[in-house]
Amino acid sequence: MAASIGNFERSNQLRELAHRLIPGGAHTYAKGDDQYPVLSPGFIAKGLGSHVWDVDGNEYIEYGMGNRAVGLGHAYPSVVDAAMRRLQLGCNFTRPADIEVECAQTFLETVTSAEMVKFCKDGSDATSGAVRLARAATGRDMIARCGDHPFFSTDDWFIGDTEMNAGIPEAVQRLTIDFQYNSIESVRALFDRFPGRIACLILEASRGDDPENNFLHEARDLCHRNGALFILDEMITGFRWHRGGAQQFYRIEPDLSCFGKALGNGFSVSALAGKREYMKLGGLEQTDSPRVFLLSTTHGAETHCLAAAIATMRIYQNEPVIEHLYNQGQALRDGIAQAAARHGLGAFVQATGRACCLTYTTLDQDGGRSQAFRTLFLQETIKRGVLMPSLVVSYTHSNEDVARTIDAIDGALGVYRQALENGVDNYLVGRPSEVVFRRFNTRAVPVRELEPAANG
Repeated sequence: MAASIGNFERSNQLRELAHRLIPGGAHTYAKGDDQYPVLSPGFIAKGLGSHVWDVDGNEYIEYGMGNRAVGLGHAYPSVVDAAMRRLQLGCNFTRPADIEVECAQTFLETVTSAEMVKFCKDGSDATSGAVRLARAATGRDMIARCGDHPFFSTDDWFIGDTEMNAGIPEAVQRLTIDFQYNSIESVRALFDRFPGRIACLILEASRGDDPENNFLHEARDLCHRNGALFILDEMITGFRWHRGGAQQFYRIEPDLSCFGKALGNGFSVSALAGKREYMKLGGLEQTDSPRVFLLSTTHGAETHCLAAAIATMRIYQNEPVIEHLYNQGQALRDGIAQAAARHGLGAFVQATGRACCLTYTTLDQDGGRSQAFRTLFLQETIKRGVLMPSLVVSYTHSNEDVARTIDAIDGALGVYRQALENGVDNYLVGRPSEVVFRRFNTRAVPVRELEPAANG
């Protein structure tokens, strides 16, 4: 791995073309150029285990892991082999494939609090399916979502409740209301304010901090007393907190739950699961209630993706994946804390969250969260061969990876210290990154800013 990385010539050429062809230059907002420094890889060519290589041949230890979708490691051999074997038999047919039943059985063996499951392709499909099912089951139209949790769906019911709500009818925006995590009072207040209107609560079981004062169970009980469904979004917590999801870790049975990301180790598969009494409303057996058009996706049960999911779940069942994620995450947290202390930056840069799913904070001179300092930190760790929009480890992150990452962070912190003393603008090349959910672009990102000359 190169000690210092600075050549992004091919990436910069592709950036200019990408922005002409693709709105935002990428198909996922979190992967967009506005989320990264100017001095960063624009495009990844390949990945293996915990490492990726960009189109210019630069190698990185990687900690985004496909926005947390790759829990085992990139191109994990047994998962790829399972997908390839199925793909050679065809991936999409006129009638269901037998692997759909096998995958459902494997999922329900793994997530034991669910009774039925339906597969789809991404998290938005699953969460929006859960919301529709809750509305049908209750005959109500309002959705209460946790305002502390950043993302649930690309669909109107959620995006209408964000700053980036252009194109969402105002009538739809008014149907989603917010409560706060670990505040049972805020949940109770919504039921008091909108009696008989709320179809469901949807939240993540945790973003890192554990629920306090029995919050999850209290919120579920409030839902049931008020005739609403309790939905857990397990896109991130599933296959990280526990192989059976955070619901098994916290011993809470939701009415519905949504899984994805690490379920297929990067292959496109997600799941809506839950209690039979609700899930069957999207089936063919009930005759006493209207049919729910639940999930019907042409590609939702592609056989190679389900094969990848089965192989992935078997590994989680039989190997110490979760333990490894916790161990390596804790080693990272400890090493970063020690490095920050050496530079006198313990109050400015911290690894946060659960060890199996870390992120980090970057504060400015006044102790406020800073996009400029976050961008500088990314810039300097990228230079040192680490790509870390977060600190999410995989099963293939080795002890050597962790040690080299801490060394890279130690070097980046030296620059961070100087930037606190002399001004971040003197060390950051180009503009700072932005938050995803913003009503306006504060400035256009001129593609010419990304030309190779900017690498100097």
